[in-house]
Amino acid sequence: MILSFLFKKMPLRKQVSYLQKNGIMLGSRLKNGRTIYIYMLRNLFVEVYFKDDNTEKTPEKLNILQGLHNLNEYLEKEFKTTTTF
Repeated sequence: MILSFLFKKMPLRKQVSYLQKNGIMLGSRLKNGRTIYIYMLRNLFVEVYFKDDNTEKTPEKLNILQGLHNLNEYLEKEFKTTTTF
């Protein structure tokens, strides 16, 4: 809980630097032609968008989810909205 509060107060570049040093990259996914990288930091799951989809470049945006349950619900919802039958 405290980590979440402090993490959200950091500037974007500092958040991503902290994630890269202390978190675990779980993988990536594609959405609308963009690669989104997913990191885990204790009980936080963070999606990171980078300029040109390159982890060495400037971060553009974060999406923070607290808890595995919230991550699963979010990813299921994302999957359903991008899948057409």
